[in-house]
Amino acid sequence: MPHILVVDDDREIRDLLARFLERNRFRVTAARDAREARRAWPNGHYHLVVLDLMLPGEGGLELARWLRSQADIPIVMLTAMGDETDRIIGLELGADDYVPKPFNPRELLARIRAVLRRTGERAAGGSEDNAKTLRFAGWVIEPTRRRLLNPDGAEVALTAGEFDLLLALAERANRVLTRDMLLDLLRGRQAGPFDRAIDVAVSRLRRKLEDDGRHAQLIKTVRGGGYVLAAPVERL
Repeated sequence: MPHILVVDDDREIRDLLARFLERNRFRVTAARDAREARRAWPNGHYHLVVLDLMLPGEGGLELARWLRSQADIPIVMLTAMGDETDRIIGLELGADDYVPKPFNPRELLARIRAVLRRTGERAAGGSEDNAKTLRFAGWVIEPTRRRLLNPDGAEVALTAGEFDLLLALAERANRVLTRDMLLDLLRGRQAGPFDRAIDVAVSRLRRKLEDDGRHAQLIKTVRGGGYVLAAPVERL
């Protein structure tokens, strides 16, 4: 059975999710804060983490960063309704989905299953083509090592979300990708009308690619469309 780590300081939510998920053939370990989550981490081979962002003490975003440093594990974040800042930061950390509170356990279950299905497909679909190094305009993307090298060969630090965004654009170079398409490719969710997470991530990615936002030559904005990596991409 898939093993889920639930991190939430609300005891009723922890107990509710544990009972509900166990009835639906999941194994569940529950933690009330980041300290308990860190203690539980070495003791279980987890397939996914359900993480509340509003934790006492060490917050959910800090814990998410730590989890990402330990393994490339899927994370479903529980967020306050309409908190765009958390969604943007969560995207940068590589969150796989968001569920606003209050939530319906059945909806959360559907999101968990969808994330596990997508991540399983990504793992199973790690073909040679997907693992090949990509080169464009002197920049080099190493998917297996999740590294970006500048034209001088130096590594450029990217967040998990920035790397996933760049890889999605590079694998579909010279093709316009809307914000909805990018969010769906990255984390399988559609953008809301005021969700600027992709715009913020593109802006930061441009700066790291030394690609001026007003006169961008690599990642171009298509008015009314989305974004496109406007450079030939070579698979090495």
